[in-house]
Amino acid sequence: MKVALGQFAVAADWETNQNQCLELIERSKTEGADLLLLPEGILARDINDPEIMPKTAQPLDGPFMEGLKQASHGIAVAGCVNVPDGQGRFFNTHFVLKDGAFITLYRKLHLYDAFSMKESRLTSPGVELPPVVDIGGMRVGLMTCYDIRFPELARHLALQGAEVLLLPAAWVRGPAKERHWEIMAVARALENTCYVIAVGECGPRNIGASMVVDPLGVITLALGEEPALGFATLLHERLDHARRVLPVLENRRFAPPALTDA
Repeated sequence: MKVALGQFAVAADWETNQNQCLELIERSKTEGADLLLLPEGILARDINDPEIMPKTAQPLDGPFMEGLKQASHGIAVAGCVNVPDGQGRFFNTHFVLKDGAFITLYRKLHLYDAFSMKESRLTSPGVELPPVVDIGGMRVGLMTCYDIRFPELARHLALQGAEVLLLPAAWVRGPAKERHWEIMAVARALENTCYVIAVGECGPRNIGASMVVDPLGVITLALGEEPALGFATLLHERLDHARRVLPVLENRRFAPPALTDA
């Protein structure tokens, strides 16, 4: 499975961001990628306007997603957009598209009420556990940004058969925050013997630092803080090797905490 990591700085208007996404889709298709992962919050962002996300949220059949649907023939495309919740707020929605249609959707469960920020002020939490779906011959589980700090969610996905964890993000800069990002991406991969594909927005507030971590915790691709498109190949042989030499999913002695829909 060949994956593309499309890291970019999200602008304040959806047309600019849609054009950026369409360019990344076409470049990824040209390189033969099975999947392109985009960051979190790709519809609009403006650090000087904290209300921009609910103001610019669009339904899943709005013009932003319709443009991405049309471009998704021949490649799976994943990322996060803001979708109105009908109550004046929005759902932070992780989508996966292919061939003009949604494969699956996931509304972010864990909202970033930490480090002096309060995502729940404008965002409604999801109420369903994320899915595991087939993409490019591998089983893929969905997570979003702050979800990475909750190991029970990644373990749940692994026990549901996930071989790859997809993580779009907008990871905010701060003391040691880059280190947190790397440590937890590696930990979620290593403790579940899964690939982790993590793509971060790289605007003035956020770190970028997109990466691929293999099932033994090796970072096989790392992007910097500027816009970039990177590629990596995920191998069943590497996954099988990791799970053979490090059978943590078989050796565990305790069941994970019970996860139920919120």
